Amino acid sequence: MNIAKLSSQHLNLYFGSKHVLKDVDIAFPENQVTSLIGPSGCGKSTLLRAFNRMHDLSPDAKIEGDLYLDDLNLYKSKVSVTEIRKRIGMVFQKPNPLPKSIYDNLAYALHIHKFPKQQIPHLIENALKESYLWDAVKDELKKPAVKLSGGEQQRLCIARAVVLRPEVILMDEPCSALDPISTGKIEELILRLRENYTIIIVTHNMQQAQRISDKVAFMYLGQVIEYDTCDMIFNQPKQELTKNYIRGSFG
Repeated sequence: MNIAKLSSQHLNLYFGSKHVLKDVDIAFPENQVTSLIGPSGCGKSTLLRAFNRMHDLSPDAKIEGDLYLDDLNLYKSKVSVTEIRKRIGMVFQKPNPLPKSIYDNLAYALHIHKFPKQQIPHLIENALKESYLWDAVKDELKKPAVKLSGGEQQRLCIARAVVLRPEVILMDEPCSALDPISTGKIEELILRLRENYTIIIVTHNMQQAQRISDKVAFMYLGQVIEYDTCDMIFNQPKQELTKNYIRGSFG
């Protein structure tokens, strides 16, 4: 039996008067990859960002319902947003390395979260190894991160997330700006990371979702229409809307 690591109950989210997420009930299993699929504007990224408290930065955002990391209520507990983001890492659509060296991109987060200084070199090495970057950069850690290729920058951003030892990694279309070879490396990395992390990924790439997912949620107009195993969603979907989307009738 898979334990729910991240979940929402009766989640409604508004931007001003616009109702963006509508009564979303979903539970993401621990140490699995779950893909959120659906047409643009259906609420996939909005749902992802709700778990990371990203909407705190939007003054017109209003959230109703409950979101949980294990049994911790992410909006009603006294745990700080900084602590929540340490436990729930985020990787964005476009690589966003800091204007610092490769080493300092990872060290910066560790300093903010007050990790002991003597642990930092070891944690950075481990994170770069986990992200399949260590062999490529171990002799040039002082090199500016922006000098890396696009795929390497995205793996660095993943390393920046895992260096904090989070429990969950949220990925918002992490391969959309990458070439097929870099995409393949990121997918291989995702499958490896699920051994230690719970991963939720937004993707428009149906083939990618089939390659990497344990479970898939199809969203449409702010609602979760169908949520099941990857095999069931792509081969035996129950909802006609899901069938039409998988078939490419719209999107």
